[in-house]
Amino acid sequence: MCDLCVIQSVKDRMLSRRDLFKGGAALAAAGAIASTTAATPSLAAGASKVEDLTHTYDDKFPTYFGTPGVEIEQKFKFKDSGFNLFQLNLNEHTGTHMDAPLHFSADGQAVDEIPVSNLVVPLCVVHIHEKAAENADAEVTPDDLKAWIGKHGPIPDNACVAMHSGWSKHVNTDKFRNVGDDGKTMHFPGFHIEATQMLLEETTAVGMAVDTLSLDHGPSADFKTHYAWLPQNRWGIENLANLDKVPASGATLVVGAPKHRGGSGGPARIFAMV
Repeated sequence: MCDLCVIQSVKDRMLSRRDLFKGGAALAAAGAIASTTAATPSLAAGASKVEDLTHTYDDKFPTYFGTPGVEIEQKFKFKDSGFNLFQLNLNEHTGTHMDAPLHFSADGQAVDEIPVSNLVVPLCVVHIHEKAAENADAEVTPDDLKAWIGKHGPIPDNACVAMHSGWSKHVNTDKFRNVGDDGKTMHFPGFHIEATQMLLEETTAVGMAVDTLSLDHGPSADFKTHYAWLPQNRWGIENLANLDKVPASGATLVVGAPKHRGGSGGPARIFAMV
Protein backbone atom coordinates (compact mmCIF):
# COMPACT_ATOMS: atom_id res chain seq x y z
CA MET A 1 0.00 0.00 0.00
CA CYS A 2 1.41 3.48 -0.85
CA ASP A 3 2.36 5.94 1.90
CA LEU A 4 -0.32 8.44 0.81
CA CYS A 5 -2.94 5.70 0.94
CA VAL A 6 -1.90 4.81 4.48
CA ILE A 7 -2.00 8.43 5.58
CA GLN A 8 -5.48 8.97 4.10
CA SER A 9 -6.73 5.74 5.65
CA VAL A 10 -5.53 6.81 9.09
CA LYS A 11 -7.18 10.20 8.76
CA ASP A 12 -10.46 8.62 7.63
CA ARG A 13 -10.43 6.29 10.61
CA MET A 14 -9.79 9.20 12.99
CA LEU A 15 -12.78 11.09 11.57
CA SER A 16 -14.98 7.98 11.83
CA ARG A 17 -14.06 7.54 15.47
CA ARG A 18 -14.91 11.17 16.22
CA ASP A 19 -18.38 10.67 14.71
CA LEU A 20 -18.86 7.42 16.64
CA PHE A 21 -18.40 9.05 20.00
CA LYS A 22 -20.71 12.01 19.47
CA GLY A 23 -23.93 12.37 21.41
CA GLY A 24 -25.68 9.93 23.71
CA ALA A 25 -24.08 6.84 22.15
CA ALA A 26 -20.71 7.95 23.48
CA LEU A 27 -22.09 8.34 26.99
CA ALA A 28 -23.66 4.90 26.90
CA ALA A 29 -20.48 3.31 25.61
CA ALA A 30 -18.37 5.09 28.20
CA GLY A 31 -20.69 3.94 30.96
CA ALA A 32 -20.48 0.34 29.79
CA ILE A 33 -16.69 0.52 29.66
CA ALA A 34 -16.47 2.07 33.10
CA SER A 35 -18.73 -0.63 34.52
CA THR A 36 -16.63 -3.41 32.99
CA THR A 37 -13.36 -1.85 34.18
CA ALA A 38 -14.62 -1.43 37.72
CA ALA A 39 -15.57 -5.08 37.89
CA THR A 40 -12.18 -6.33 36.63
CA PRO A 41 -9.32 -6.54 39.14
CA SER A 42 -6.14 -4.84 37.92
CA LEU A 43 -3.80 -7.33 39.64
CA ALA A 44 -3.73 -11.03 40.24
CA ALA A 45 -5.06 -12.16 43.61
CA GLY A 46 -2.59 -11.45 46.39
CA ALA A 47 -0.60 -8.74 44.56
CA SER A 48 -0.87 -5.13 45.66
CA LYS A 49 1.47 -3.39 43.19
CA VAL A 50 3.57 -3.82 40.07
CA GLU A 51 7.24 -2.86 39.97
CA ASP A 52 8.90 -2.17 36.63
CA LEU A 53 12.29 -3.90 36.40
CA THR A 54 13.07 -2.61 32.90
CA HIS A 55 15.48 0.13 31.88
CA THR A 56 14.49 2.55 29.15
CA TYR A 57 16.98 2.11 26.34
CA ASP A 58 18.12 4.11 23.34
CA ASP A 59 21.24 4.32 21.19
CA LYS A 60 23.26 5.48 24.22
CA PHE A 61 22.41 2.51 26.46
CA PRO A 62 25.62 0.61 27.33
CA THR A 63 26.13 -2.74 25.62
CA TYR A 64 28.54 -5.61 26.18
CA PHE A 65 30.54 -4.82 23.05
CA GLY A 66 30.45 -1.07 23.63
CA THR A 67 28.69 -0.20 20.36
CA PRO A 68 25.13 1.14 20.10
CA GLY A 69 22.58 -1.67 20.24
CA VAL A 70 19.73 0.13 18.52
CA GLU A 71 19.18 2.67 15.76
CA ILE A 72 15.86 4.51 15.93
CA GLU A 73 14.60 6.46 12.92
CA GLN A 74 11.27 8.26 12.78
CA LYS A 75 9.65 7.47 9.44
CA PHE A 76 6.35 9.30 9.97
CA LYS A 77 5.45 12.26 12.20
CA PHE A 78 2.00 12.99 13.52
CA LYS A 79 2.07 16.65 12.49
CA ASP A 80 2.79 15.69 8.89
CA SER A 81 1.09 12.34 8.43
CA GLY A 82 -1.49 12.00 11.19
CA PHE A 83 0.43 9.22 12.92
CA ASN A 84 3.87 8.42 14.36
CA LEU A 85 5.99 5.48 13.24
CA PHE A 86 9.57 4.59 14.13
CA GLN A 87 11.87 2.06 12.49
CA LEU A 88 14.22 0.09 14.75
CA ASN A 89 17.49 -1.55 13.77
CA LEU A 90 18.06 -3.69 16.83
CA ASN A 91 20.70 -5.94 18.41
CA GLU A 92 18.79 -8.67 20.28
CA HIS A 93 20.94 -8.25 23.40
CA THR A 94 20.27 -4.60 24.11
CA GLY A 95 18.81 -2.92 27.17
CA THR A 96 16.93 -5.08 29.66
CA HIS A 97 16.78 -8.26 27.63
CA MET A 98 16.37 -12.02 27.61
CA ASP A 99 19.03 -14.58 26.77
CA ALA A 100 17.22 -17.51 25.21
CA PRO A 101 18.80 -20.98 25.53
CA LEU A 102 19.77 -20.75 21.84
CA HIS A 103 22.09 -17.83 22.65
CA PHE A 104 24.80 -20.17 23.97
CA SER A 105 23.84 -23.54 22.49
CA ALA A 106 23.56 -25.13 19.09
CA ASP A 107 20.00 -26.38 19.43
CA GLY A 108 18.45 -24.85 22.57
CA GLN A 109 15.06 -23.18 22.61
CA ALA A 110 14.79 -20.04 20.53
CA VAL A 111 13.05 -17.14 22.21
CA ASP A 112 9.74 -17.94 20.47
CA GLU A 113 9.92 -21.56 21.70
CA ILE A 114 10.13 -20.82 25.44
CA PRO A 115 6.88 -22.03 27.07
CA VAL A 116 4.82 -19.12 28.28
CA SER A 117 4.36 -21.01 31.58
CA ASN A 118 8.10 -20.46 32.16
CA LEU A 119 7.72 -16.68 31.79
CA VAL A 120 5.49 -16.05 34.83
CA VAL A 121 7.47 -17.40 37.76
CA PRO A 122 8.40 -16.89 41.43
CA LEU A 123 11.17 -14.32 41.89
CA CYS A 124 14.06 -14.86 44.30
CA VAL A 125 16.39 -11.88 44.79
CA VAL A 126 19.88 -12.59 46.14
CA HIS A 127 21.48 -9.42 47.48
CA ILE A 128 25.23 -9.06 47.03
CA HIS A 129 25.26 -5.26 46.76
CA GLU A 130 27.35 -4.84 49.89
CA LYS A 131 30.26 -6.96 48.68
CA ALA A 132 29.86 -5.58 45.15
CA ALA A 133 30.40 -2.09 46.56
CA GLU A 134 33.79 -3.29 47.80
CA ASN A 135 34.68 -5.51 44.83
CA ALA A 136 33.43 -4.86 41.30
CA ASP A 137 34.22 -8.47 40.39
CA ALA A 138 32.00 -9.91 43.13
CA GLU A 139 29.96 -13.01 42.28
CA VAL A 140 26.92 -14.86 43.58
CA THR A 141 28.36 -17.93 45.30
CA PRO A 142 26.86 -21.10 46.79
CA ASP A 143 27.21 -19.45 50.21
CA ASP A 144 24.98 -16.58 49.02
CA LEU A 145 22.37 -19.06 47.82
CA LYS A 146 22.56 -21.02 51.08
CA ALA A 147 22.11 -17.81 53.07
CA TRP A 148 19.02 -16.96 50.99
CA ILE A 149 17.59 -20.46 51.53
CA GLY A 150 18.35 -20.29 55.26
CA LYS A 151 16.31 -17.11 55.56
CA HIS A 152 13.50 -17.69 53.06
CA GLY A 153 13.23 -21.45 52.65
CA PRO A 154 13.77 -23.58 49.52
CA ILE A 155 13.93 -21.90 46.13
CA PRO A 156 10.43 -22.38 44.65
CA ASP A 157 9.82 -24.61 41.67
CA ASN A 158 10.34 -22.94 38.28
CA ALA A 159 11.70 -19.80 39.89
CA CYS A 160 13.94 -17.06 38.55
CA VAL A 161 16.94 -16.37 40.78
CA ALA A 162 18.09 -12.77 40.40
CA MET A 163 21.31 -11.10 41.53
CA HIS A 164 20.96 -7.64 43.03
CA SER A 165 24.43 -6.11 42.99
CA GLY A 166 23.32 -2.49 42.96
CA TRP A 167 25.00 -2.08 39.57
CA SER A 168 21.92 -0.66 37.83
CA LYS A 169 22.59 2.70 39.48
CA HIS A 170 25.67 3.01 37.24
CA VAL A 171 23.75 2.45 34.01
CA ASN A 172 24.20 6.00 32.72
CA THR A 173 27.90 6.15 33.56
CA ASP A 174 31.11 4.56 32.31
CA LYS A 175 31.18 2.43 35.45
CA PHE A 176 28.39 0.22 34.13
CA ARG A 177 30.85 -1.36 31.69
CA ASN A 178 33.74 -0.48 34.00
CA VAL A 179 36.60 -1.13 31.58
CA GLY A 180 39.93 -1.63 33.35
CA ASP A 181 43.32 -0.11 32.74
CA ASP A 182 44.05 -2.60 29.96
CA GLY A 183 41.33 -0.94 27.89
CA LYS A 184 39.34 -4.13 27.29
CA THR A 185 38.57 -6.10 30.48
CA MET A 186 35.28 -5.14 32.13
CA HIS A 187 34.62 -5.38 35.85
CA PHE A 188 31.09 -5.97 37.15
CA PRO A 189 29.34 -8.68 39.21
CA GLY A 190 27.77 -11.92 37.99
CA PHE A 191 27.04 -15.55 38.93
CA HIS A 192 29.94 -17.84 39.92
CA ILE A 193 29.91 -21.15 38.06
CA GLU A 194 29.63 -23.05 41.37
CA ALA A 195 26.42 -21.18 42.23
CA THR A 196 25.13 -21.90 38.74
CA GLN A 197 25.87 -25.60 39.16
CA MET A 198 24.11 -25.58 42.53
CA LEU A 199 20.98 -24.12 40.94
CA LEU A 200 21.12 -26.69 38.15
CA GLU A 201 21.62 -29.66 40.45
CA GLU A 202 19.50 -28.74 43.46
CA THR A 203 16.61 -26.64 42.10
CA THR A 204 14.14 -26.53 39.24
CA ALA A 205 14.76 -22.81 38.59
CA VAL A 206 14.07 -21.91 34.97
CA GLY A 207 15.56 -18.41 34.98
CA MET A 208 18.61 -16.51 36.15
CA ALA A 209 18.80 -12.71 36.13
CA VAL A 210 21.33 -9.96 36.80
CA ASP A 211 21.39 -6.17 37.02
CA THR A 212 24.63 -6.10 34.98
CA LEU A 213 25.60 -6.68 31.35
CA SER A 214 26.22 -10.42 31.71
CA LEU A 215 25.26 -13.52 33.69
CA ASP A 216 29.02 -14.08 34.03
CA HIS A 217 31.00 -11.41 35.84
CA GLY A 218 32.88 -8.83 33.79
CA PRO A 219 36.38 -10.40 33.69
CA SER A 220 35.07 -13.76 32.43
CA ALA A 221 36.73 -14.92 29.25
CA ASP A 222 35.09 -18.36 29.09
CA PHE A 223 31.41 -17.56 29.94
CA LYS A 224 31.13 -20.67 32.12
CA THR A 225 27.77 -19.67 33.56
CA HIS A 226 26.28 -18.96 30.13
CA TYR A 227 27.52 -22.29 28.78
CA ALA A 228 26.31 -24.24 31.82
CA TRP A 229 22.91 -22.59 32.24
CA LEU A 230 21.46 -21.78 28.83
CA PRO A 231 21.96 -25.16 27.09
CA GLN A 232 19.75 -26.74 29.79
CA ASN A 233 16.81 -24.80 28.31
CA ARG A 234 16.98 -22.26 31.10
CA TRP A 235 16.82 -18.58 30.21
CA GLY A 236 18.65 -15.52 31.46
CA ILE A 237 17.85 -11.83 31.87
CA GLU A 238 20.48 -9.10 31.86
CA ASN A 239 20.36 -5.40 32.80
CA LEU A 240 17.47 -5.57 35.26
CA ALA A 241 16.46 -2.41 37.13
CA ASN A 242 14.86 -1.72 40.53
CA LEU A 243 15.65 -5.04 42.21
CA ASP A 244 16.07 -3.07 45.43
CA LYS A 245 12.34 -2.24 45.26
CA VAL A 246 11.04 -5.82 45.37
CA PRO A 247 11.18 -8.30 48.27
CA ALA A 248 13.82 -11.02 48.37
CA SER A 249 11.03 -13.60 48.17
CA GLY A 250 7.31 -13.69 47.46
CA ALA A 251 7.09 -11.61 44.26
CA THR A 252 6.00 -12.98 40.89
CA LEU A 253 8.17 -12.15 37.88
CA VAL A 254 6.51 -11.56 34.52
CA VAL A 255 8.76 -11.66 31.47
CA GLY A 256 7.35 -9.99 28.38
CA ALA A 257 9.74 -11.82 26.08
CA PRO A 258 9.77 -11.09 22.36
CA LYS A 259 8.58 -13.79 19.97
CA HIS A 260 10.50 -13.46 16.73
CA ARG A 261 11.10 -16.81 15.09
CA GLY A 262 14.48 -18.39 15.79
CA GLY A 263 15.68 -15.52 18.00
CA SER A 264 18.51 -15.87 20.50
CA GLY A 265 16.88 -13.35 22.83
CA GLY A 266 15.65 -9.80 22.73
CA PRO A 267 14.67 -6.70 24.70
CA ALA A 268 11.82 -7.50 27.08
CA ARG A 269 9.48 -5.63 29.40
CA ILE A 270 10.08 -7.20 32.79
CA PHE A 271 7.98 -6.50 35.87
CA ALA A 272 7.26 -7.97 39.27
CA MET A 273 3.88 -8.32 40.93
CA VAL A 274 4.36 -7.77 44.64
